[in-house]
Amino acid sequence: MDSRQAAMLASGVARRGAALKLVVPAGILFFVFLIGLGIVGGIAGSSQASAASCGGAGLPDAEYESGGDSTGTDSTDGLHAQQVKNATIIDAEAVKAKLSGRATLIALMTGLQESTLLNLDQGDRDSVGVFQQRPSTGWGTKEQIMNVNYSARMFFLGGDGGDPPGLTDIGGWERMELGTAAQKVQRSAYPSLYAGQESEARRIAKEAGINLNRSGAASTQPSGTPSGDTTTPSDALSGAPTERCETEDDQQDGPAPKPGTAFRDGDANWPAQVKNPRSTADAVKWARREADSGSTKWYRKCLAFVAISYGWSFSGTNYAIDHYWEMPSTMRHNRDRNPPVGALMYWRTDSRAGHVAIYVGNGEIASNDIRSPGRISIVPATDIESKWGAVYEGWAPPYFPKGG
Repeated sequence: MDSRQAAMLASGVARRGAALKLVVPAGILFFVFLIGLGIVGGIAGSSQASAASCGGAGLPDAEYESGGDSTGTDSTDGLHAQQVKNATIIDAEAVKAKLSGRATLIALMTGLQESTLLNLDQGDRDSVGVFQQRPSTGWGTKEQIMNVNYSARMFFLGGDGGDPPGLTDIGGWERMELGTAAQKVQRSAYPSLYAGQESEARRIAKEAGINLNRSGAASTQPSGTPSGDTTTPSDALSGAPTERCETEDDQQDGPAPKPGTAFRDGDANWPAQVKNPRSTADAVKWARREADSGSTKWYRKCLAFVAISYGWSFSGTNYAIDHYWEMPSTMRHNRDRNPPVGALMYWRTDSRAGHVAIYVGNGEIASNDIRSPGRISIVPATDIESKWGAVYEGWAPPYFPKGG
């Protein structure tokens, strides 16, 4: 991984959470920046919106314009391949330990949450690697943890005498909800974050040829219960995040505008409770300056970007699409294509988090990842539909009731 990728990915750890360990103070600015901001690829935690099954939505960051970096090549080249390779290594360690496909699934969900399933050489405090394990808390040396085989074995089997505990040290782990089992190992201050990674973990496993139906040699799974893949993700079977799709009550009168219909400036008349550290004009100026800066720190961090544009350190909501549906109904303008300058615009995608961008006027938005991963670009708002195949949900005022 070259220095440019490393810089992009180090700032992009937020996409999968780099979840705070209980031993880490929650007020550290770096992780305030990473946790609770929400990003394109999703941080789990709300009970409202899982966009993936609402139908007809595309996958963010699946396609970039050519020339996305200075070399003239797609700057995402190799990153997804690294994810698939790491998934294969993790599964090989599970097989070697005679563990079920369910163990692999839990590990993949954890790796996606912690590092986007990439072997990062930095993170919060001394956290490194796919699972963001910490040398100072007994997971091994930095050099050991940066070996994916080693870190996967530690995730599954833990340290000597169960300190730190691995997955197999957790009694009844195969009967637990997937996210709960991951949390038992990671001991995160944000235990609900792992469940939202199940769908993507399954996609990567399928691409890598991993059999999530595999039984383990010493399985503790009760008779009749699948040890791996199921037709319905576990987050739909339990109290973990559930789906939130548009209903008839959410829809406006009249037919919905066709995807690709131009967006036009509407009138900004924010409700009185919409109060932000930055004014609308200053937020839009800040977003444009960030686009001009060429910074690559916004990889899969759309909700982080819009919140910080308005002067907040964090949004207070885990997912972009949840932020929309948590708005008071009077603030949601479902499918309306006349957003005021400074409005937040939301799309449903084939990703748990959905997408949000700032409308900057004249049919354009400031959005991360649309032309190059991690960068903010000023593009036509219709690009989110045409390039990602996403479904436009609507716009809302820049309201951050949980922001701070």
